[in-house]
Amino acid sequence: MILAGFKFAWDASKKQLEVEELRSSVKESELQFLKSQINPHFLFNNLNNLYSYAIEESPKTPSIILELSSVLRYMLYDCKEKYVVLPKEINHLKNFTQLNELQIEERGTVSFKTGNIQSDYRIAPLILMVFIENAFKHSTASQSKDISIEIDIHVTDSGILEFKCENSFRPVTNTDNLSKGIGLQNVKKRLLLLYPDVHELTIFDSGEVYTVHLKMQLKKDTA
Repeated sequence: MILAGFKFAWDASKKQLEVEELRSSVKESELQFLKSQINPHFLFNNLNNLYSYAIEESPKTPSIILELSSVLRYMLYDCKEKYVVLPKEINHLKNFTQLNELQIEERGTVSFKTGNIQSDYRIAPLILMVFIENAFKHSTASQSKDISIEIDIHVTDSGILEFKCENSFRPVTNTDNLSKGIGLQNVKKRLLLLYPDVHELTIFDSGEVYTVHLKMQLKKDTA
């Protein structure tokens, strides 16, 4: 009976380990799938914009190509890991913002502020980019002038990243889709998988200003 008890406990433990390994494998596969959805979405939007500038023979076309190349290089080569060093991700977001800012020209203002960006923290790549991309997409689609986009990122001494992105828009387009797009649903799933119970996402639509506020506990870089 004692041997049978040990055998039963051993089999149960082995079974539980197999279940945990399967859950981990499924979670990792889903994360890779969600991340792979971002790149084609981003590339499709920006190639359309680049095509428009090329047709108009805009002198800004070379600058846009350089910015796009820098952003794509990061997305393809530098963010293969689940987490990346925070300053590198912030630098990517600056390049991404500058790329989109070129398309606004004199139609509005863009503000990008950061504070207390520490090099000993890591973050899941491409999460914040989705919110910035949406801000530009919906502002430029609904406004021909007076565009306002404000991005603020800072980190507390305890490693809590606070991200705020506000963009103006005019309710002449179908703004109901702001909270239903593929990119936004994607990033919500990634947050649930990567930052369960350590993130807080608030989205507010006033009818003229769309605000995203995200708080998340960053991982300490142990390398």
